[in-house]
Amino acid sequence: MTTMVQETAAVAETGRTALAAPASEIRRYELAAFLRHRREHITPEQVGLVRGRRRRTPGLRREEVAHLSAVGVTWYTWLEQARDIQVSVQVLDALARALLLDASERAHLFNLAGAVDPAPGAHCPSVTEAQRALLEQLEPIPACIQNSRYDILAFNRTYGLLLCDLDAVPPADRNCMVLCYTHPDWQASLVRPEETMRLMAAKFRASMAGHLGEPAWKMLLKRLTAESAAFREAWERHEVVSARSKRKQFRNAHVGLLSLDHTDLWLGPHDGPRMVTYAPADESSRAGLDRLLAVARERERGAEREHGRERGAA
Repeated sequence: MTTMVQETAAVAETGRTALAAPASEIRRYELAAFLRHRREHITPEQVGLVRGRRRRTPGLRREEVAHLSAVGVTWYTWLEQARDIQVSVQVLDALARALLLDASERAHLFNLAGAVDPAPGAHCPSVTEAQRALLEQLEPIPACIQNSRYDILAFNRTYGLLLCDLDAVPPADRNCMVLCYTHPDWQASLVRPEETMRLMAAKFRASMAGHLGEPAWKMLLKRLTAESAAFREAWERHEVVSARSKRKQFRNAHVGLLSLDHTDLWLGPHDGPRMVTYAPADESSRAGLDRLLAVARERERGAEREHGRERGAA
């Protein structure tokens, strides 16, 4: 009985301390608790690690999270101990990936850290409803809205199936640079992948010149360098190419070869956000885009039917 009273008093004292603490301190403790909870609820198998026979930790060990995030074990331990240390957006991004956070959990992580998430979300407020309506009206012409960092902020149904299934790609990974260098389906759709990858690196270097000090750009460069040997090789060439319209060919997984004329329609100052369109270059490609839109519509109907069955079963 005495022990229970002592524990109750301790909990009450912790609550009073938390209420009296500054907001920054409260956020640190909330961040520490959130990281521990997520770490303890991820199995080694989920992140490609071997469990082993002597594991007593219910989820991942601290050193495993530190290794997956490429940060020091001591530094990560301090983070879980709610110490007053500075956390960069690059580290928060790495932790979000290591801990397999979904969009809501990732947003919560950045909020607790008092940082702005540089990765694009599922819905970008800078894309207006009128622009979304225009994307839809352009179908079957594939079209999307990108920023200068090649984040795909919005897209229509044919663009969503042009190079890969974009709906299956997490919003944080919907970036043309990331997809070009790390996504197998996207790479398989490129008729001349080596040339395209080299060109993309040159265009990215040209775009980055005006954003050298920005964390989001540095984080993207760090990710590409870490995850792709092909990018590292292309980046070391120090080639620079400005954005320009040109004819492109894609080997689409659903309808075959497509020849399309790429055009950038600038929505603001040059090198800012733009609408990217791919008009058919010949009758065969025009027919192919019609078929691709039909595929997208059928998938949409299939998803609606599946959703209806799930609601009926519930």
